[in-house]
Amino acid sequence: MPSIDLARVKFILLDIEGTTTPADFVHRTLFGHARRNLELFLESNQNEPEIRRCLDELKLHNATDEQEGRMPPRWGCDTAQAEMASAAQYVLWLMDRDSKIGPLKTLQGLIWDEGYRAGMLKGEVFADVPRAFDRWRKQGKRIAIYSSGSELAQRHLFGSTRFGDLSLHISAFFDVRVGVKTSIASYKKIASASACSEDRFLFLSDLVAELDAARSAGMQTALIVRSAGNRGDTRGHVVIQNFDALE
Repeated sequence: MPSIDLARVKFILLDIEGTTTPADFVHRTLFGHARRNLELFLESNQNEPEIRRCLDELKLHNATDEQEGRMPPRWGCDTAQAEMASAAQYVLWLMDRDSKIGPLKTLQGLIWDEGYRAGMLKGEVFADVPRAFDRWRKQGKRIAIYSSGSELAQRHLFGSTRFGDLSLHISAFFDVRVGVKTSIASYKKIASASACSEDRFLFLSDLVAELDAARSAGMQTALIVRSAGNRGDTRGHVVIQNFDALE
């Protein structure tokens, strides 16, 4: 049976959706907020340099999707209004496909930034998360987050929970800029950026494909199965139901 050598772990690397945070919060609350506020946000901020960069990158992705036969919504450029409308349609098309491309995640993060600052959004984590954060810090371990959501979005989520500002416990935030979460190279980059060898990391996620990549990079891994009956093929990863199992 696989096991975890917790005494050897220096860094605990955490996924968010389904691991620290209910999936419904991400899909219904965060994605729902982004969908409802997308067009107004683009219209109000279309001349901001960061938004322009996102739009330029999205336009390139749109052209690639068109060339490769994915049939995305047409990117209109006749007027500024047409561009904003078509950009919004393309972003929604990407969200429907659970795309992880950088400009989409940046744009979502900026919309959520407004929502958090206005008090319309509050971060949500499972009840065992703050207990674990406190325990791991006392044990001298460092905590890092790796999520497809932008670093800005991650900071807001952990900084605004009903348990207080949990971002104070977190040493580093990694997003898609380091690479996709199913790539071995991404986990090696995280270890290098943390000045720590891969075998001193424990990565926790609810997705086996991500754990496979982290394990191949040399990290210890554990599969989080928060709901009974959802285990499936664990592919040899340690299985735990919550963070209380990691004393």
